[in-house]
Amino acid sequence: MGERILLGTRKGLFDIRREGNGWQIGQTAFLGDPISMVLQDPRDGALYAGQALGHFGVKLQRSTDDGKSWTEIPAPAFKKQDDDEGPSVSSLFSLETGGNDQSGVLWCGTIPGGLFLSKDHGESWSLIESLWNAPERQEWFGGGTGEPAIDSICVDPRDSRHVTVAVSCGGVWQTQDRGGTWQLTAEGMYAEYMPPQRRNDQRIQDVHRMVQCPARPDALWVQHHNGVFRSTDGARSWQEVTAIRPSKFGFAVAVHPKDPDTAWFVPGIKDERRIPVDAKLVVARTRDGARTFDVLSTGLPQNHAYDLVYRHGLDVDDTGERLAMGSTTGHLWVTENGGDSWTLVGGNLPPVNCVRFC
Repeated sequence: MGERILLGTRKGLFDIRREGNGWQIGQTAFLGDPISMVLQDPRDGALYAGQALGHFGVKLQRSTDDGKSWTEIPAPAFKKQDDDEGPSVSSLFSLETGGNDQSGVLWCGTIPGGLFLSKDHGESWSLIESLWNAPERQEWFGGGTGEPAIDSICVDPRDSRHVTVAVSCGGVWQTQDRGGTWQLTAEGMYAEYMPPQRRNDQRIQDVHRMVQCPARPDALWVQHHNGVFRSTDGARSWQEVTAIRPSKFGFAVAVHPKDPDTAWFVPGIKDERRIPVDAKLVVARTRDGARTFDVLSTGLPQNHAYDLVYRHGLDVDDTGERLAMGSTTGHLWVTENGGDSWTLVGGNLPPVNCVRFC
């Protein structure tokens, strides 16, 4: 793992391979089409790519020959209402595999806030109606996307029935029975953007991105709209991280696969600006469970840098030393030493929506 990067961009899918000491674009697909999400299923090697085609809707593509060819398969969709005015999927916003004991199981989170399950490698999808029909969902609303978005799906490697999802804006939800029932678990988060009486309302927390440590699944990290939060009890409760710098706003977060105390963030200025602080692109890293942070800048632009890193624009490989980061200005950086220094792989790419090692 870590020798290949799948890059979903506003203008296509880029397959980037490590060759010698460098990285090269190997294959491209769907040039000109926005790719909202990519995934490699480590259980069978299949590749998936979600297309967000605006007026033409969403499509889901699958490759079983390592990206040489692609086949369109059904995309998650809401059932049509009698009056034909029901919701429609505008983006496949998160895509994850089920557990190693669940061959063919895939989870997909969408805009507008639907969670879908496939049991047959994406050949068919079912809406998780228990979450869609939860009374609290009526309180969900959109952040930067305009509609609620399920942006993170974490499947517990110890128990595939235990799934935790994050919603922007809708908090954190958990199921212990593969979607049969759900519990809202955003206790400890707060929302600066709401009136004081709703500040701690778990139903309206804007979770930009949530990640789970594979080796220690009870350890999760969240980049929230107005802060960073950490859980050490399997998302039952959250504690705010106050030591992060140069700011607490951002979209992306990655956690070390073996060390739950090590995590990376990309801080910025929030709301209408959404640019790096002082126009200097940096990565914030903690190695001690958020007690302290290093601000990493070697190899990153430190003058007139206006790169925004989306919530799925940062990824870490299985070693925990190699990370890839893609930005809205079409730049892709890779680090081989945990973020101490970064190398520019490409600077003329389309705006990057998502980055994944495989």
